[in-house]
Amino acid sequence: MKKPFSRLSTPYIVWLFILALIPIVVMLFLSVTTTQGLSLDGLTFNSSFYQAFFERSITTAFFNSIYYAVLTTIIALLLGYMVAYTVFRSKFKNKFLVLAIFILPMWSNLLLRTESLGNLMNENNLITDILSKLLNTNVSFPVIKGSGLAVVIGLVLTYLPFMILPIYTALEKIDYSLEEAALDLGLTDLQKFMKVVLPLSLKGVATGSILVFLPAMSGFAIPEILGSGNILLIGNIIEQSFRYMDYNLGSLLSIMVLLIIFLGIFVVAKVDKEGEMLL
Repeated sequence: MKKPFSRLSTPYIVWLFILALIPIVVMLFLSVTTTQGLSLDGLTFNSSFYQAFFERSITTAFFNSIYYAVLTTIIALLLGYMVAYTVFRSKFKNKFLVLAIFILPMWSNLLLRTESLGNLMNENNLITDILSKLLNTNVSFPVIKGSGLAVVIGLVLTYLPFMILPIYTALEKIDYSLEEAALDLGLTDLQKFMKVVLPLSLKGVATGSILVFLPAMSGFAIPEILGSGNILLIGNIIEQSFRYMDYNLGSLLSIMVLLIIFLGIFVVAKVDKEGEMLL
């Protein structure tokens, strides 16, 4: 027997087919061919399409993408776990309201947030203007926009909520009687955390790490704005390829990024089979 209201998913399936599956098929086709833009005139099969991955600019971009994504994930993990654990141990009556404050910036446009953050990384910005008027002297900050530090700060601030929420959900699902039993057996608070709390929260850590790593590796807006074009990631090469109508290279690199994303989704599905870490 069919589940009730199953037909309500039909528009979503059609929408998914039009906006996701068809474009992926088109990109697969373009990734192994050579065309003039989107025109099929002079279409040829490119049997050496894989050689693009050995180009210096692309290998550098892949290395940079993985490096910055791993660095962002580690920093977000350290900060996110501390925040999630602090909220978990707090005595707030409505802890989800506190968590909502952390995700509140995500309700605004990503480009607007990134541009605003980039303004604060310049020598003269909104804060220096206010301080200069209050102190009646010229105040300036060191310029970090255009550096790798600026990109990492932007990535961490943007994707930190993706780390906090899964970890907090995992912590909330820990049975407190297990912690009491650990204390009754003579463990200290640190030992209790290392042997009980941390192992039981690793599912949230794994889910949060994947959710941070994937967009940090594949995005292009943050490194483009905060890196001022000095930091080349794979997302920037894909964006430039489509901008200059090199659809074959852009499609090829997009397919590779999609494979990595699908692998990440597969890992999340294996780690969190019920999807409970995202609730």
